[in-house]
Amino acid sequence: MRKKSILLVDDEEIILNSFGMDLRKENYDVSLAINGKKAISLLNSNEFDLLVTDLSMPGLDGLQVLKEAKKMNSLTGVIILTGYGDMTSAIDALRLGADDYLLKPCDPDELIIRIERCLEKQEAFQKVKLYENILPVCMYCKSIRDDTGTDHGKGKWQSMEDYIHNKSGAAISHTFCPQCQERTEKIMFGD
Repeated sequence: MRKKSILLVDDEEIILNSFGMDLRKENYDVSLAINGKKAISLLNSNEFDLLVTDLSMPGLDGLQVLKEAKKMNSLTGVIILTGYGDMTSAIDALRLGADDYLLKPCDPDELIIRIERCLEKQEAFQKVKLYENILPVCMYCKSIRDDTGTDHGKGKWQSMEDYIHNKSGAAISHTFCPQCQERTEKIMFGD
């Protein structure tokens, strides 16, 4: 299993290096950015499972980095760290898609626990998305359940031909693939 990748962003070099070292000890693949501009550059050239960013930084702040990260990949987890937390900034961060919000100074163990929770939640969400994209097909009659516009699992069962026609407008013609044609000819006419 591949290491989870984390982009850590903070304009305080001592915090950046300290948390970076702690996260590497936990076997995460960690990239560091000293400011928002560097973070955006790294986000453009790499894919990260999680972004941990300081809120207040000169230039691009943590909320701007959060917006850009979510624009690039809505599944990227985001944790906001700040030494200047207030209810408004927490609400703004959560509305923009942050998964968690921590006040600095924070204990490295607490950060690691929050990261683990965020990554677990992300993994569960990805599994749900995967299952939502599976098309249910009856193993006996090959009918398809169309859940469009209904609660998952409550859709209408229809023949494969009707489903394809309704979804794409394609007309269905029945024929044999070469293997089935050969098999049918053997059955009908012998070897």
